[in-house]
Amino acid sequence: APASVITAPGPALHEGVREACERLLQLLLLHLQKLVHGRGSPSLAECPARPVPFLEALRPHVRELCLDTLRLERKRCLWQHQLLALLAVHSAPHGAAEALFFLLALARTPEELALA
Repeated sequence: APASVITAPGPALHEGVREACERLLQLLLLHLQKLVHGRGSPSLAECPARPVPFLEALRPHVRELCLDTLRLERKRCLWQHQLLALLAVHSAPHGAAEALFFLLALARTPEELALA
């Protein structure tokens, strides 16, 4: 959701709610990391990648994720970078190239280009 939805006008969000949401996002990213990198054998070639439904559902939305990442909102940017990296590894061999292409092609300022 856009930042305006997250920090809507009105009463301030209770700090405990914000911290709980941050914790949930961290746990989701950690779980995704374990699913993407947690293979039974030390060699990636010996063990085929298991599908991760959440990442599979995000594959068609790489462009939108890159656009949102380029908005330079500090905390969200860090989470989105992690999510894009996991998606890139999961979508090998072309996932990383596709994400990098969108980040570079959609960057409009030197800051956005540096982020890419």
